[in-house]
Amino acid sequence: MHWFTAFVLYVMIWWTLLFAILPVGTKPVADADTATGWRGAPARPMIGRKVLATTLLSLLVWGVAMLIINSGWISFRTGWLALPEN
Repeated sequence: MHWFTAFVLYVMIWWTLLFAILPVGTKPVADADTATGWRGAPARPMIGRKVLATTLLSLLVWGVAMLIINSGWISFRTGWLALPEN
C-alpha cells in the first residue's frame, strides 16, 4: 500500500472514531436557559482528552487494518473476492 493511501485510511478512521468518542462522558448543563429551555453545549466537553483517545484508538485500529490489508488474507486480486476475468 502506498504511503498516501495509508495516510488517507488513517484520517478516515480517525474522523469516524472522533464522532464515536465525542458523546462519551458528556453531561448537559444543569441549568437550562429560562427563555428557551436550551441546555447548549456540555459544561466540560474535555476535547483534549477525546482527541488524544481518538488518536490512540485510531492508531490501534489503523495498525490492525494495515496488518490485514498487507497480509493478503483479504484480496480483491486473487481468491473468492476477485472479479472474474473476461
